[in-house]
Amino acid sequence: MSSADDVLTLSNETVGNSTFFAYLGQYIDLDYSIWLSRLLTPVLVTFLLPCAFVLLIYCTISFLYIYKLHSRFILQVYNEGDFDFWDVARTLVAVVWDAHGWIFHGYEVCGMENLPETGPALIIYYHGAIPIDMYYFTARIYLKRQRLIYTVGDRFLNKVPGWKLLARVMKISPGTVQSCASVLRDGNMLSIAPGGVYEAQFGDSNYELLWRQRVGFAKVAIESKAPIIPMFTENLREGFRSVGLAKRLFIRLYNAVRFPVRPIYGGFPVKFRTHLGTPIPYDPALSPEDLQEKVAYAIEELINKHQRIPGSIFHALLDRFISPKPKAG
Repeated sequence: MSSADDVLTLSNETVGNSTFFAYLGQYIDLDYSIWLSRLLTPVLVTFLLPCAFVLLIYCTISFLYIYKLHSRFILQVYNEGDFDFWDVARTLVAVVWDAHGWIFHGYEVCGMENLPETGPALIIYYHGAIPIDMYYFTARIYLKRQRLIYTVGDRFLNKVPGWKLLARVMKISPGTVQSCASVLRDGNMLSIAPGGVYEAQFGDSNYELLWRQRVGFAKVAIESKAPIIPMFTENLREGFRSVGLAKRLFIRLYNAVRFPVRPIYGGFPVKFRTHLGTPIPYDPALSPEDLQEKVAYAIEELINKHQRIPGSIFHALLDRFISPKPKAG
């Protein structure tokens, strides 16, 4: 074979190899892109789902602003004030949130008979990564009992745009011992999560109470002489969770800024079931510290009785279809 033929053969082989490697490269790039999209899609969805609940909150706020803006026309339709203006708005908001809880989480309340039909009650509850259960619970009680639950919220919420109107309508405020006791003395129901934002940020699927010696709620109960209703929502940590990495760093940062800094992911449609414990009556013999321990023990009993520990997102999803077996004892 001549040198010209050798050069031509080598050239054809080079072109063929280049075509093959170009095709292979495109295939690998395409396969890698598919693999990467499949890998990252669950991650993106997991972190975007909480935004859906934030969006629902802002839809609620937007509705309240529109309702307020057209108050004059609404009052004219309803004969100039023959009803409580904000009660209509609360009812519509409660309907939306109750429907969302039922559809998305199969939301239930067990032990509703422990809530008084009238008179004061201090509801003490475990704080999840997002207290979505308290929104559902408030809506359900408002519709079923026609009673609004006043709520103690963290001060940082007042810095959230639009929050003040929602807080005004739904009776959410930071509260002091005196103001909370006054709410109860007026015959209302009031809810407090002693763990607050700290428990929300740094609790996990083991459902340990992170109250850090807080006794403010106990002082409220003693001053108002109101009964305490312990409350816990099953699978709450499986609906939303805090990122598990760099916990110590986030604790130090939180202690410095006193603002939620730990990322939250989730929004999983797991089963939510709120359990209300037996009322704890006023006992003048108990100090705030003793009462705090008694209430903490009551909530821990609810957790131990009704919650799978550690929590499992997979099993919590199954709970939508299969009722969990009651624990022995």
